[in-house]
Amino acid sequence: MLNDKMEAYAAGCLEDLKKMIRELAVIPAPSHSEDRRAAYIRRFLARHGVTGVRTDEAKNVIWSFHDTGVNDLAVMMAHTDVVFPDTTPLPLIEEEDRYRCPGITDDVAPLCILLISALYFHQNGLRPRHGLLIVADSCEEGLGNLEGSRRIVDAYGPRIKEFITVEADRNRITDRAVGSRRYQVTVETEGGHSYGCFGKRNAIQCLASIIEALYAIPVPEKPGTKTTYNVGVISGGTSVNTIAQQAQMLFEFRSDDEECLARMEQAFSAVIAAHRSGDARVAVRLLGERPCGHILSEKLHPLEDKVARCIRETLHEQPEFRSASTDANYPLSKGIPAVCMGSVEGYGCHTRQEYLLLSELQPAVRMVMDVMSTYF
Repeated sequence: MLNDKMEAYAAGCLEDLKKMIRELAVIPAPSHSEDRRAAYIRRFLARHGVTGVRTDEAKNVIWSFHDTGVNDLAVMMAHTDVVFPDTTPLPLIEEEDRYRCPGITDDVAPLCILLISALYFHQNGLRPRHGLLIVADSCEEGLGNLEGSRRIVDAYGPRIKEFITVEADRNRITDRAVGSRRYQVTVETEGGHSYGCFGKRNAIQCLASIIEALYAIPVPEKPGTKTTYNVGVISGGTSVNTIAQQAQMLFEFRSDDEECLARMEQAFSAVIAAHRSGDARVAVRLLGERPCGHILSEKLHPLEDKVARCIRETLHEQPEFRSASTDANYPLSKGIPAVCMGSVEGYGCHTRQEYLLLSELQPAVRMVMDVMSTYF
């Protein structure tokens, strides 16, 4: 529960928080290219007197509270990358009650809230009962394949007793991990002139046939689970009067159940095998793999209950539990109690029209501070 001093800080930090959000949001950060955001975060923390912050090989910015090298640890993180490939500054539009910018709710604002909340405990000289890592992590989105989260879990291993990642969606708690497989499928044929070589195999047509077969796969059904699949990108061909020699697509399937994920893998492999022939070469490359990762409920319940209590006490709302693919996937797959907690409210996530509601910043700060205070 927040005390009066913490409440005053949550109210008084809003202008600094908004400034940080505006500055960080415009810095481009596709997965694997988060260097500029990492540098900004290190400068921000240094200006506020934080020392010992380091960046690891995965481009995670790690701020350690009382890490002795052997003690138990909790991890609180939010990711620096965005789903958009831009390498030039992202467009930020300031309106009376909102900021519009690609990636501003996923995950710029939650990351800024995490850092500014941690500053309260630093500035007041508070020390956690055990170790606490505040992490601005990399590669959460798309083909980043959770590299930042994986690096933290692999580096600190069994010392991590609890793991919380902070994203948008206010009162939601993700406690069930959605696993996925992402593939690149490439079709190659002899091709030729569209008139002179008419009748030869067309790589685009072959790829279209594969896509049609994939979308005919019955979705695995199992009570209490959800499985999906999607072709997200297609490309290929040379010109309108050329029989395409090459065509390519990106395909993924997801499930919050390991058995359903395995059944999708088998169905995908069967479709590919059926479309391989002497005059149409089909190559498959695994681009990303996210584990489902579930642990015994009695091991996860204390963390779920703690975060749920903080949501009820600070937002006066009932938490909504759900399944999703987040940085919590990997620790869950390693048996570490982990959840993804919501914070800010906004709309249009993963679109160019994404926006953040400014009225929800203070409630989000209060909620994140309340959760963080349980470690002190």
